[in-house]
Amino acid sequence: MTSARFEAVLARLYADEVFRRRFLASPFEESARAGLDEREARALAAVDPVALEMAAQSFAHKRAGRGRRSGSLRRLFGG
Repeated sequence: MTSARFEAVLARLYADEVFRRRFLASPFEESARAGLDEREARALAAVDPVALEMAAQSFAHKRAGRGRRSGSLRRLFGG
């Protein structure tokens, strides 16, 4: 089971490009600096960098589309 801190750091990796770049340059150190314990930092440091980037791009695309869709729905339904 993961800790809330681990999940928060993972979410930040997906959403914060600057943090993600620092993490990819020095994964274990950034994980530890973000407050993860050694076990969690090592686990996160083992993440596939390509998969991390793909997931981050996918989430960014979904976040960007969410705003457009809701505006389109408001126009469609007169909201």
